[in-house]
Amino acid sequence: MPIDAAKALAADPRVGDIGWDHKDIQLYHLGLGAGLPATDPDELRYTLESKLHVLPSFATVAGAGMAMLGGLAAPGIEVNLASVLHGGHSIELHRPIPVKGRATSSSKVAAVYDKGKAAVIVLRSEVADADGPLWTSDAQLFVRGEGGFGGERGPSASGRAPERAPDRVEERLIREEQALLYRLSGDWNLLHADPEFAKLAGFDRPILHGLCSYGMTLKAVVDTLLEGDVTRVRAYRTRFAGIVFPGETLRIRMWQEPGRVQVSVTAVERDDAPVLADTVVDHA
Repeated sequence: MPIDAAKALAADPRVGDIGWDHKDIQLYHLGLGAGLPATDPDELRYTLESKLHVLPSFATVAGAGMAMLGGLAAPGIEVNLASVLHGGHSIELHRPIPVKGRATSSSKVAAVYDKGKAAVIVLRSEVADADGPLWTSDAQLFVRGEGGFGGERGPSASGRAPERAPDRVEERLIREEQALLYRLSGDWNLLHADPEFAKLAGFDRPILHGLCSYGMTLKAVVDTLLEGDVTRVRAYRTRFAGIVFPGETLRIRMWQEPGRVQVSVTAVERDDAPVLADTVVDHA
């Protein structure tokens, strides 16, 4: 059987050292579209080393985001990478991410769910430095054709947007070159850069990284509803509901509730086609 859930869950975690500094942070922020206008004090917090703060979604690329690939090489997991989709992602912040750091990442398969025609593998990374835990990151990977092994179905999606009108709506243009810049943070998948490769995958042109939309959305929430204070973010989760192309515009709808913001993200130019769903930012 390609997936042996018991073996995967029992495997020892993969442990490795990761590091980053202000250049990694600035590159990541620029890949999310930060820096417009270039002299705006609110944007300089993302782009100028003397004023820099760290958007919590940087956790997804710290150490070049290698935890997901390492998890797919875990004992008991033998799947065709062409069948793997990044179905969702969540991060929990234990304290603010420093501008410069060295840390240890411990990654393992935290859960394997049987969805019938597919499996969902949850890869968890626990990251800590000399001062203690920094963040926990869960990647939910959807593996087509690998279900039906008799495992638990797993939890249902939560965090659906309220039916009332949103409290705030923001639009964020995705620049034509944004995927090319974002991939320098570690995700080199040709699907986001090579038109011929994208056509082989069934797309007219390269698509934007889901985790780039994820970071752009968190930045919009922080900048508009959290007074620009990245340290207020406690946790952030989403489900990747659809694709978006460079050159398109994200429409980000936000609903404020006590201690959290619920979010829905769609592609403006394609009649509000879903991009991110079941999206929640928990905050102080």
